[in-house]
Amino acid sequence: MKRLLIFVTLLIVVGAASLAGVAWWVDQSMRQSVDPQGEPIIIVIESGSSLHRVARLLDEAGVLDSRDAFVWYTRYRGLAQEIKAGEYEIPPGITGLQVLEKLVAGEVFLHTVTLVEGWTYREALLALQAHPAIRVTQEVDDPAATMAALGRSDLHPEGRFFPDTYRFERDTSDLQLLGVALERMDVELERAWAGRKPDLPIETPDELLTLASIIEKETALDSERPEIAGVFVRRLNKRMRLQTDPTVIYGIGPAFDGNLRRRDLNTDTPYNTYTRHGLTPTPICLPGRESLAAAADPAPGTSLFFVATGDPDGSHYFSDTLEEHNAAVARYLKKLKSGANR
Repeated sequence: MKRLLIFVTLLIVVGAASLAGVAWWVDQSMRQSVDPQGEPIIIVIESGSSLHRVARLLDEAGVLDSRDAFVWYTRYRGLAQEIKAGEYEIPPGITGLQVLEKLVAGEVFLHTVTLVEGWTYREALLALQAHPAIRVTQEVDDPAATMAALGRSDLHPEGRFFPDTYRFERDTSDLQLLGVALERMDVELERAWAGRKPDLPIETPDELLTLASIIEKETALDSERPEIAGVFVRRLNKRMRLQTDPTVIYGIGPAFDGNLRRRDLNTDTPYNTYTRHGLTPTPICLPGRESLAAAADPAPGTSLFFVATGDPDGSHYFSDTLEEHNAAVARYLKKLKSGANR
């Protein structure tokens, strides 16, 4: 009996020592970093993946010291059901523990897409749909259906999406991102409208958005936007036509070939500000924050005209009278001709 007791005791001691050894090995393996000088690795964990499948994926990607240690540790901690599906970027030198923490926290990789100031709605949607991580759901040629899907069927889509860089998870839809950009523009427009100068010749936030979109297309220089806004506001107050080329181009639509002709300026469309007074029926592009601010707070002054200088910085001449403006146009054309003859 005594011998049996000793034998059982030895088994218990050996078993405990073995378990302690396994625990030590698992712990060391999970704290071991792999390939600290390598490149980040992208892995995708599908929804419903088992722990063994996740471990195999990580092991095949070369980010685990031991697949078995990862499985045992995850089960011991009761975290097998806490791993989130998604796309993950695994940086070099990360340990098994850090990998597990990332998966449990759901720290998925976020892609980026940029909607550029001055783009039209169509250009913005096409850019979204060209991104390989964005799921396409919307018809480009059916903007009314898109706005209805966004719950804003009362709105024209032009100008309604704030230009910015957006971060998103893989398989986010184009409609979801448009919804985010739409809400951002609502916020930015509300802020600009709330801070507008009194006595502006615009009566609604929609009109401010339209004016901002025209300003956006007229210059790439933030410093000029308030001055251009001032010109447009003074012309509106005097019942002068805005006479701005970008609105004419927008009215021509996809048929525009890059060359604006005199007959285009004389051909009436709802967007031709050479033939019609006031603002255009809708915005003509996505205006950025600076253009919204300029429309709400135009620079004071007396200028009623502006034309490009032809300088590389994209700046403009501003004039008070038509005579001054014509002289500025002549300087611009002379500079263009001089450049063409070099």
